[in-house]
Amino acid sequence: MDKIKEKLLKSIGKKRLGHSLRVMKESERLAEHYGEDIEKASIAGLLHDCGRYEDKSYLLKKAKEFDIILDEIYTKNDNLLHAHLGMEVARREYGISDPDILNAIRYHTTGREKMSLLEKIVYMADYIEPGREFEGLDQVRSLCYKDIDKALILAIDNTIIYILNNKAIIHEDTIKARNFLLFNM
Repeated sequence: MDKIKEKLLKSIGKKRLGHSLRVMKESERLAEHYGEDIEKASIAGLLHDCGRYEDKSYLLKKAKEFDIILDEIYTKNDNLLHAHLGMEVARREYGISDPDILNAIRYHTTGREKMSLLEKIVYMADYIEPGREFEGLDQVRSLCYKDIDKALILAIDNTIIYILNNKAIIHEDTIKARNFLLFNM
């Protein structure tokens, strides 16, 4: 883990590494609470932003280098692109081969239908980590340790409202994740 942290510090910087360490710890707590593999949660939480390079042109260059086929939504929104790229960075540069960990990294920003428990944990850990503060977060934090699916719906709803208020693009995976959760409650 120390080697991963050192490498992350060089690639994503001190501030982003601090966030990733908080997400890692929150992922571990949620994994323990919900009976998920704590080591997988720890690795996925730590690496969830490994593709979050500050320079958008570098993000696009790395995506091309890794032969990631991007739709228009990803090329216009680096907030979404970093997760897709992060899965490949985790695989190719950090040696992660576990599909559960890779998918948790890949879907930590959009979610998707039929999310695994690990995917939900990393999504929520990123959303509620202690360094974040915004309206409605305390309610999501509280709910997260009672019912992760209900917390996930609330987090997605809040995210959609934020995206709409900022006239940004909503990825279809987010809509599918929300609808799947609602249909299966």
